[in-house]
Amino acid sequence: MDFRLSEEKDTAFLGKRWKDTAETVIIGGGCVGVSLAYHLAKAGMKDVVLLEKSELTAGSTWHAAGLTTYFHPGINLKKIHYYSIKLYESLEEETGQAVGFHQPGSVRIASTPARVDEFKYQMTRGRWHPNPQYYIEPEKVQELFPLLNMDKVLAGLHNPGDGHIDPYSLTMAFAAGARKYGAQLYFPAEVTDLIPQSNGSWNVVTHHGTIHAKRIVNATGFWAREVGKLIGFQHPLIPVHHQYVVTATVPEVKALKRELPVLRDLEGSYYLRQERDGLLFGPYESQEKMKLQDSWVTQGVPPGFGKELFESDLDRIMDHVEAAMDMVPVLKNADIINIVSGPITYSPDILPMVGPHQGVQNYWVAIGFGYGIIHAGGIGKFLSDWIMLGEPPFDLIELDPNRYGKWTTTQYTALKARESYGFNNIVGYPKEERFAGRPTERVSGVYEELKPKCSMGFHAGWEQPHWFYKPGDDIGYKPSFRRTNWFEPVGREYKQVMEKVGVIDLTPFGKFTIKGKDSVKLLDHLCANTIPKVGFTNISHMLTPRGRVYAELTVSQLSPGEFLLVTGSGSELHDLRWIEEVAVCGNYSVDISNVTDEVGVLGLAGPLARKVLQKLTPDDLSNTSFKFLQSRKISIDGIPVTAIRISYTGELGWELYHNRPDSSALYRALMQAGQEEGIDNFGTYAMNALRLEKGFRAWGAEMNCDTNPLEAGLEYFVKLNKPADFIGKEALKEVKEKGLHRKLVYLTLKTENVDPEGNETVWYNGKVVGNTTQEPTVTAPIKAWHLPMYLLNLVL
Repeated sequence: MDFRLSEEKDTAFLGKRWKDTAETVIIGGGCVGVSLAYHLAKAGMKDVVLLEKSELTAGSTWHAAGLTTYFHPGINLKKIHYYSIKLYESLEEETGQAVGFHQPGSVRIASTPARVDEFKYQMTRGRWHPNPQYYIEPEKVQELFPLLNMDKVLAGLHNPGDGHIDPYSLTMAFAAGARKYGAQLYFPAEVTDLIPQSNGSWNVVTHHGTIHAKRIVNATGFWAREVGKLIGFQHPLIPVHHQYVVTATVPEVKALKRELPVLRDLEGSYYLRQERDGLLFGPYESQEKMKLQDSWVTQGVPPGFGKELFESDLDRIMDHVEAAMDMVPVLKNADIINIVSGPITYSPDILPMVGPHQGVQNYWVAIGFGYGIIHAGGIGKFLSDWIMLGEPPFDLIELDPNRYGKWTTTQYTALKARESYGFNNIVGYPKEERFAGRPTERVSGVYEELKPKCSMGFHAGWEQPHWFYKPGDDIGYKPSFRRTNWFEPVGREYKQVMEKVGVIDLTPFGKFTIKGKDSVKLLDHLCANTIPKVGFTNISHMLTPRGRVYAELTVSQLSPGEFLLVTGSGSELHDLRWIEEVAVCGNYSVDISNVTDEVGVLGLAGPLARKVLQKLTPDDLSNTSFKFLQSRKISIDGIPVTAIRISYTGELGWELYHNRPDSSALYRALMQAGQEEGIDNFGTYAMNALRLEKGFRAWGAEMNCDTNPLEAGLEYFVKLNKPADFIGKEALKEVKEKGLHRKLVYLTLKTENVDPEGNETVWYNGKVVGNTTQEPTVTAPIKAWHLPMYLLNLVL
C-alpha cells in the first residue's frame, strides 16, 4: 500500500496504518528504491516498507532523461541492462501503469580510427551475452539516422531495442507493483536516526514513529551521505550538475515516418534523442568545465531540496551544442524551449555502490547511480535475489560498496568524480588507468624508490608497479587496443624471473589476522580446504551456499590458533565483510583484525631466489629445511619478517611480510644482496603472465561468484571429505554428482599485434560456446577459456 502521511504522529490514520516492524526497510523513493521494494515483495518477502523523505521520484529520478540501453563497456553490467529493458517491456501489462517506453534503438558514432577499434573490441566481448549489438558501416548509420552529417562518420555501433522511458511513470509502475505484492510505501517520512541493535537489527526512527527492521537499505540518491552519517559512514559520493536541452518542434523531425534512434556522438560527448517532434540532447562537459555541487558534501543537502533544479548554464556546454549542430545540422535552426539542470550522484569511478556494507551488520546500499533509470530494474532484481538467497546471484564485484575504504577521502572523491564525469565518453581502452586524486595515502614503503622507474597501476587505493623502464624504452602510459609500449619490457621481466631472480612489491594484498579459541572452527567452516598446521600455508576458497567461489585466500597458521589470511588487493573489504558476517552469525569467539595498511609485502621469485635470500639470514632456507608452503618468522638483514615459501609466479620464491616502515630497508637489502645474481624488479603484468603460464587461477578471472571450484579446476583445494561442514559443501556435492556443464581449459592462440584481453566470445561452428578470461602470456599466446563439456574432447 501507498500511504501519504500526516505530519501529526498521533492521528488515528497513522495508528491504523503505521507498521512497527519490517523485515526490510528501504530508505529512498527514487526509481532504484521503489524497484527494490517491488522485487522484494514479488519474491515473497512479507514485510517490506519503503520510507521516502518527500514524495516518490523526488531527487534525481523525476528530471532524468530516461535513456535505456543494452550497451555497457563492462561485462557484468550487461546483465543488469538486459534485465531492465526486458522488465520495462512488460511492466505496464503487469501493473496497469503506463511507463512511456520508446524503443527506437540507438547508434553510437565512431569518427576516429581509435573509436573504430573500440567498437570492434566491444563486439568481440558482447556476443556471449544476449544483448543485441551490431557493428555497422556508414551507409547503415545514415539509413538509421537520416539527419546526420556523415562527413566524419567512420562506423557505428547499433543496439536495437535501446531507447528511453518516462522516469516518473516507470517509478509509479514499480510502486503499483510493490503495492500489488504487499509492500508498503510511506511518504513523506524522513528518517531522522538509525539505531543498531545488539542482534544486528535496526530501529529506524522517523517523525511518525520507529520501525524495527531486520535490515535497512540506503537508496537515497544524493541524500545517501546524510543517511550514512547517521551510522558513522562517509559514503564517497558527490552531486554533479547535469544539463540537457529540449527543443521545440523541428520540421525535419516531424516529417519522419519513424522515431529516430538515440544518438551518441562519443567524440562530441553528448547523447541526442527525439522528444515528441523535437530533440533532446545532453552533454558531458570536460572535467575542467563540469560543475560539482561540493557544498552539499561539506555543508549537507539543503533540507527542502527535492523537486528543485539548479540554475542552467548554457555557456558551460556551448562546445557540445556546437558539436551537436555540426553532426545534426537541423539543430542550428531549432528553438530551445527548456534547459534542465539537475543533480545526479557520482562515485569516484562513476559506478554505483550496491550490496551489504562492511563494518556493520544488515546495512545495505544502492547508491551512487549516475545512470539510475537503466540500472533500476536490474539492480532491484539483483539486490532482491541477494537478500533472499543470502549470496549474490551473479558476479558484480565492480559495484561492491566495499571497493572503497578509509583512504577514499572527500578530496579524492571530488577529484575522481570530476574526472569520471569529464571522461564519460573517452575511448575505453584495455588496462585503462586514470590519474586524478593519485596517489592516496596508500603508498608502500618502496613507492618513492620505484616511482621513477616504472608505470604504476592503481589497486584499491594503492600504487603498485605494472612494469619497469629501461634505457631506450618508450615510457609512460600509452593505452591501445594493440600491443603497446609495455609488451617488450614485460617480456623482459618475465625472462628475468624465469632465469634469474626478481623483486615485486605486493604490499597492496589484503591482509587479516584471526585468533581466538574458535579461530580454527571458523576457518574450517569458511574454507573448503583443510586448515594448515602451525608453520604451514595453503590456498583456500570461501564458497557461497550454492557452491560458488566467493573468494580465494592464502591461509597461514603462524602459531596455535593464530592465522594470517591474504587476499587480492581488490577483494580486501569484500572478503573481510564475508568473514566478519559468518563469525558474527555463528557466534564464533574470535578476534579479526585488518592489518592491510600496517604490513608491507615484498615478493622474491626466480631460480636464484634462495641464493640471494640466504645471504641475508642465518636461518636455513634449504629445500629440506624450508619446504614449499611453509611459513616462519625469520630475520632478514636484521629486519623481522614472516616468510612464506610461495610465489604467484609459479617459480621458487618467498613472500616476505614485515612492518610497513621496514619496506625500504628490506628492499635495499635484497637488491644489494642480489647484485651478483643479476637481481631486478618486475611488476604485476609479468606476474600475471607467469601465473597464467603456470596454470594458476585468479579470482575475478578464472573464478568468481559465477563459477564453482570444480569448473575452475580447483578440485585439489576442495576437500569434500573433511569432517567440517563448510559453506557450500552440500551444494558442491550435488554439482559433482550431476556433472559439470562447462570447464576451464588452457589453449594457445595465434596472434600478432592484437591480443585477447579477456571476456572475448568463443565461437565453434558458427555458434557462441564460451568466453575467455584474461590476457595471454607475453611469450606463448596461452589463454584460459570457459567451454562446454561436450567440446572438451575436441580441443584437448
